[in-house]
Amino acid sequence: MRPLPILRCLFLFAALALICSVPASAQAIEFESNGLRYLTLTRDGVTLMLAELPMRVRDYAVVQVAISNGSPSNRSIKPDDFEFRTPTGEVIKAMQAKTIVQEFLGRAGRNDVIKLVTMYELGLYGLSRFQSTSGYEQRRQDALAEVSSSRLKAAAAASAVALVQTRLKPGQSTDGAVFIPIGQRLLSSGTLIATLGAERFEFTLSELPHPGNLVKRP
Repeated sequence: MRPLPILRCLFLFAALALICSVPASAQAIEFESNGLRYLTLTRDGVTLMLAELPMRVRDYAVVQVAISNGSPSNRSIKPDDFEFRTPTGEVIKAMQAKTIVQEFLGRAGRNDVIKLVTMYELGLYGLSRFQSTSGYEQRRQDALAEVSSSRLKAAAAASAVALVQTRLKPGQSTDGAVFIPIGQRLLSSGTLIATLGAERFEFTLSELPHPGNLVKRP
């Protein structure tokens, strides 16, 4: 057998080294907490967890997100960093918090607010591995201290749940709900994408056996 030419050997060695140096794509990890199914990914020190809540608020699907900044740099987070891509390629942006508050002021009823807050707290307080430094609980206390009428309290509760624009320093974390105007369609038929700075997180929601449903124990 003739030996391979030196240049060809060097090329094959370089190609093999390049392939080995490329990290494999991180896969979302699934876990359960308080009957909700979560997916989580970590990229460049930033960890994102999410779960679709088993409810609709008007024409919105509601996704609870929790973000921890374990990187050495500041990270800016805002609701429109999140979008939903349907199987046909349509991209639907999550709504800004101020739009959601206006919806609750104008259209949502008290039962909508109670259901939303109850379901959100069920998930959040069950996340023993996550401690928010500037999330829902702080926003709720600040908002309710400033209003007195029941109508405004409904909007305040909704605004506390909704994810707002936040700048996270290293070691800080936040949480909130993102509202996706998808009508009666199912998120489980597509992909939820979050672009946080230079990092892109993709979650195929069909990976969850029963997305948007509480896990019922026998």
